[in-house]
Amino acid sequence: MDTSKHDFGGLFAQLGLPNDLPAMKAFVASHTLPAGVALAEAKFWNPSQADFLAEELAEDGDWAEVVDALALLLSEK
Repeated sequence: MDTSKHDFGGLFAQLGLPNDLPAMKAFVASHTLPAGVALAEAKFWNPSQADFLAEELAEDGDWAEVVDALALLLSEK
């Protein structure tokens, strides 16, 4: 059972990324999701990160809502 907190900090931790607020803001500011590219297919993920994101979305997993929100943030630029 996944007892992780399902927010951006938790998602960044799941992805093995720094999850303090300044680091998360820096990540969002420095990464853009090109139009028509699925979040899991973005070139800035390593294979395990991409697999996690794709699996969560495909299975409508616990993290799917936060993953969708991250995709929206990265594509709004």
